[in-house]
Amino acid sequence: MVNERAESVPPLWLRPPARIAVLLARGIAKLTPERQFALLRAVRGGARPSRADEARRARNAVLHVSVMCTGPWCLQRSIATALLCRVTGVWPEWVVGVRTEPFTAHAWVQVDGVPVDEDTAQLASFRRLVVIPPRSRKGVPG
Repeated sequence: MVNERAESVPPLWLRPPARIAVLLARGIAKLTPERQFALLRAVRGGARPSRADEARRARNAVLHVSVMCTGPWCLQRSIATALLCRVTGVWPEWVVGVRTEPFTAHAWVQVDGVPVDEDTAQLASFRRLVVIPPRSRKGVPG
């Protein structure tokens, strides 16, 4: 969950929005959890659910443009990934979870319940506390 690297160089058009998403995520990560959740729920509106390749591309771009996001700053990395997805018209599931032995918290994005570019074996021991999924289009709250 730390010292990750971008798998590839993202397209030139994706780098400026990725930098902006990282900067915005840095500010959002400093808010209280309640405000973070409210803001992310508001931002997701109007986006279609992300496919795994779209979320992976956004996460890769975030890792490419931000040294900080390659380290242990999972909250900023996951928020930036979700925001960059939103810029492209999609929204992944944004998740915060904890585990007790040893205690640690982690934030990540997933698609259809599958974490994107995360150690799924390690995440299996995490209890999901907050999930902000794409907004349902059929009136079912998300």
